[in-house]
Amino acid sequence: MNVLFGKNYAELQPPPINSERRKELQLFEKQAGIKFKSHEMLNLAFSHRSFANENQNEIGNNEKLEFLGDSVLGLVVAEFLFETLTDRAEGDLAKVKSFVVSEDSLAIIARSLKVDNFILIGKGEEYSGGRTKQALLADAMEAIIGAYFLDSGFRAAKKFVLRYLVPEINKVLENRHRKDYKTLLQELVQKQFKTYPKYQMVKKTGPDHSKTFWIEVKVGDQTYGPGKGKNKKSAEQSAAEFAYTALAGDDAPDA
Repeated sequence: MNVLFGKNYAELQPPPINSERRKELQLFEKQAGIKFKSHEMLNLAFSHRSFANENQNEIGNNEKLEFLGDSVLGLVVAEFLFETLTDRAEGDLAKVKSFVVSEDSLAIIARSLKVDNFILIGKGEEYSGGRTKQALLADAMEAIIGAYFLDSGFRAAKKFVLRYLVPEINKVLENRHRKDYKTLLQELVQKQFKTYPKYQMVKKTGPDHSKTFWIEVKVGDQTYGPGKGKNKKSAEQSAAEFAYTALAGDDAPDA
């Protein structure tokens, strides 16, 4: 039975740590401005499912920590917005929160902390460019938050989250954030045309480990794009931006 901090976490078996790995974890702590009581817990936060699978699942992965971190992150940001934006309606707070805790924001923070240098991933995931994948980086960031919450408590986790999320909140309030054009387009199309945009892949180019996706979006009888991206999600965002810009024109509201 693996026992951490007086609680049972039998399924959360962290990867082993040698002296070199411990130095790497200490370097991350220094960069992030935090200190773990248990490097094992931090190491588990960096353990991707692909790494655990290649080790016959004899070690744990970071998915449960990611689940926990997502909840801690949401609570911290919601509380901060509730206490600071006292003049804003619930809908405004929800919109700000959705941008701040998004995959984009978390990946930006992860890159600033060089999380990609510390993630433990399988050889197949490594070959496919896993260290640079936005979703993987964002998930690891949530796992780190969850691990720090278990390791050092809510107050420490809250301080860590706000240190990196408040600047992202300010970006949203100052309209300097990356726009979610898929949501903006859907809202616009529903309002103006009483229908939904439809996305269609046009083609895929490049080798298997570094493909580029090309996607068009259709609104009524009109097609926009194609937008391109390294995954379907980013290509859809690009196509949605084409359509939204064309349809909204000068009346495009700040997102």
